[in-house]
Amino acid sequence: MLSKLKIAVVGAGWAGCAAAVEATRLGHHVTLFEASRTLGGRARRVEVMHKGKLLALDNGQHILIGAYTETLQLMADVGVDIPRSLLRLPFTLQFPDGSGLALPNLPAPFDALAGILAARGWSWIDKLSLLKMAISWQLVGFKCDAQQSVTALCKGLTSGVMTSLIEPLCVSALNTPAKRASGQVFLRVMQDSLFAAKGIKGGSNLLLPLVDLSTLMPNASSAWLQRHGSEVKLGVRVQSIRHDQNRWHVATQTSEVPEAEKASNTFDAVILACPPMQAARLVEGVNLACDAWLAQTQALQHEAITTVYAIAPGARLSQPMLALRANASHPAQFVFDRGQLGGQPELLAFVISASVGDSASLSQRVAAQAADQLGLKDLQLLQTIVEKRATFACTPGLQRPGMQLTPTLLACSDYVEGPYPATLEGAVRSGLAAARGISHADYDKGAWKP
Repeated sequence: MLSKLKIAVVGAGWAGCAAAVEATRLGHHVTLFEASRTLGGRARRVEVMHKGKLLALDNGQHILIGAYTETLQLMADVGVDIPRSLLRLPFTLQFPDGSGLALPNLPAPFDALAGILAARGWSWIDKLSLLKMAISWQLVGFKCDAQQSVTALCKGLTSGVMTSLIEPLCVSALNTPAKRASGQVFLRVMQDSLFAAKGIKGGSNLLLPLVDLSTLMPNASSAWLQRHGSEVKLGVRVQSIRHDQNRWHVATQTSEVPEAEKASNTFDAVILACPPMQAARLVEGVNLACDAWLAQTQALQHEAITTVYAIAPGARLSQPMLALRANASHPAQFVFDRGQLGGQPELLAFVISASVGDSASLSQRVAAQAADQLGLKDLQLLQTIVEKRATFACTPGLQRPGMQLTPTLLACSDYVEGPYPATLEGAVRSGLAAARGISHADYDKGAWKP
């Protein structure tokens, strides 16, 4: 029987929380380290004062879909009340004028077929071009050449379908514009979001958070870990890792402790669930044969996401989420009515995926966009959050780093090799896989040395 291991998980984002929960569930003792005081990583709560009231915002607006089975299962396992935490809606990608796609609440593939046929603002040529393309994707098993971009993949679709469905869906899911986004990864998104497995109901549904992102899953995971004997250490930064005599030495520093005063802990295995730059920094300091992993990790290009929060007096959108017509002067692709999502009434969140530019300029352009496309003339800008390295650029043929560096050193996050783009589901699946992937047999035999 394999021994119970002491495992360090570095980073308490969604991947790190998933890894920590799964490793604990497998019988190991986990210490979860998080440098900040807030759980969630790149999907976390941000608090802002407004008129003497503390508002719980998020560092970016995330959504889930019904096909995110691993994320939903993890949330249920750690005690999240899913119906109270997520608003479930049929897949909808509509604009303020009501045009666009809205799927009915039917089993797949009838929901997609009916939704396409009933799409408002689309000509019959638009609808037929998408149906024809969808059939061709299904016939090839949603596969394409690894070097193909989304624009090349969708050659044959009308401009109306491209601008009202493909381009906004691509930039929101992959955070990369269609002309330089991976066609293969986009096909996985289309398969899950619009063309879920035959006969399954709800796989394409949108799941919009009704609570802040830290509350949605990470906080519940932290409470679950502590109830089951593992440790969660907030405000503790991992400075370095070192391997010696089949043990990992993890040097840490708390935000309150001077530079000279550091702690060192020993573990049997380490899971790096931090962003790629931090993971590469920690790996560089260890004498490992991980040159290929480091090269792939350091070669990743990143995309920014900007979220502009604003108060719109008297505003209530026709839906909790609307698509917007984006261009250089009107940069936001989506707007969310946080008042309909359990938040402050009249609070809107404008999302700019693959954003370029400074926060002040983007905020002013969003204000102009709100006036032109939503008729909101007196928008009061509240907070603009720019995540400069929000996701990796999901480009064609991208070689993402693998999960396992050694049998007892693994990496997990949404950037690690896998079929999903930088999504919550991709992060959770990566974390679960890392916890399951620690090679206990090799470790117990003492067969591995760096």
